Amino acid sequence: MQALSDDLIGEVDEKLESILSLAAFEELKASYLGSNGLLRNAMKQMGNLTAEERPEFGKKINHLKVNIENLFQKKLGALEAGELRRKMGEPIDVTLESRNRISGSLHPLTKMCQRLEEIFNQIGFVTADGPEIETEWFCFDALNTPDSHPAREAMDTFFLSEDIAVNSTAKHGRERYLLRSHTSTVQIRTMLREKPPIYIVAPGRTFRRDTVDATHSANFHQFEVLCVDENVTICDLKSTLDHFLRVLFGSKTETRFRPSFFPFTEPSFEVDFRSPSVGKLSHQWIEILGCGMVDPNVLEAVHIDPGKYSGFAAGFGIERLAMLAYGIDDVRLFYQNDLRFLEQF
Repeated sequence: MQALSDDLIGEVDEKLESILSLAAFEELKASYLGSNGLLRNAMKQMGNLTAEERPEFGKKINHLKVNIENLFQKKLGALEAGELRRKMGEPIDVTLESRNRISGSLHPLTKMCQRLEEIFNQIGFVTADGPEIETEWFCFDALNTPDSHPAREAMDTFFLSEDIAVNSTAKHGRERYLLRSHTSTVQIRTMLREKPPIYIVAPGRTFRRDTVDATHSANFHQFEVLCVDENVTICDLKSTLDHFLRVLFGSKTETRFRPSFFPFTEPSFEVDFRSPSVGKLSHQWIEILGCGMVDPNVLEAVHIDPGKYSGFAAGFGIERLAMLAYGIDDVRLFYQNDLRFLEQF
């Protein structure tokens, strides 16, 4: 019974230290754990033991087997790791910097969006976000857009399917899903979720069925501004937008408001600007954004009392601002992933 003492574990461990190959490993393992190995032959002795001796003998065999198997498993892992290193060569320190290190940079649209957020964050607006897949209620109905409006036609908007889906979240019946055509949907979601005062900006990707050319894209990025509070007036709207454009394009920037129409604002305006910072266009009035006072019907749709609260909203394309700020004459350059273009920013 001496061969079956705990000394056997130390014996196996000592022999494993000198094993350098998988072939030698398998040979040693078979001598202890194989069908004709030491432990299997010891198990055959149980027939010669009395009923009282067998439980203790079986316990000893199992104890040795578990510990010896663990030693072989540990050694196998070390041998396999060594074999892998031999095949792959010396390890490489991946934390070392490349000899030809190339630094990346932010996309010009990302830089512009961050700049716009920074300007409005500094005067108390916070950034809000929402899904790019929306329902008709969020994209049109809640924004006071009539059924007859051209934007609700498939030729202008990307509807996902002809199937009718249940908009259970807003509880406004059965509606079609679509790719949002403006980030005004974020304004609606925010006003449903929060109570005034509300001061948010909503940047994000939008989609419209535009023919792609130098100034149009079916996929583009929009930046919207919303303020809802007590006693908000057109003066607040104009002063906010004047401040924004002067910070972005310089203190000598001029603005003018022209009456316009949007279903979700009343009154509504188109805003033009001119600035010495836009190069050859510096003496021209350039249309830059649309805005207006939030229509009372929109406030009622989101359960805000228009008798107590008023607000203003504005929206503009991030690509449009980036093109003017950086002197870019083709919107398609933003999406072509040409490093010769992107590395300039």
